[in-house]
Amino acid sequence: MKITVKYFASIREAIGQGSESLDTTATTLAGLRDELIARGPVYAESLARGKAVRLALDQVMVDESAALREGAEVAFFPPVTGG
Repeated sequence: MKITVKYFASIREAIGQGSESLDTTATTLAGLRDELIARGPVYAESLARGKAVRLALDQVMVDESAALREGAEVAFFPPVTGG
């Protein structure tokens, strides 16, 4: 299925792009994250399982068990702190 993936903050900087359209066979965000990690070292380091990464599906915060659908927009970003 075709989806749009957006990257924010330090993830965007590491990957070198803010968004991309891609075809995926993943059915959940966890599966998509695994596909992206498998792309190579830059993705693997930015989206590693041990790292705190927040996810949004169609601009709604979700966990990795959320189901993907055709045309979805997925966003990956590090947690934000402020003070």
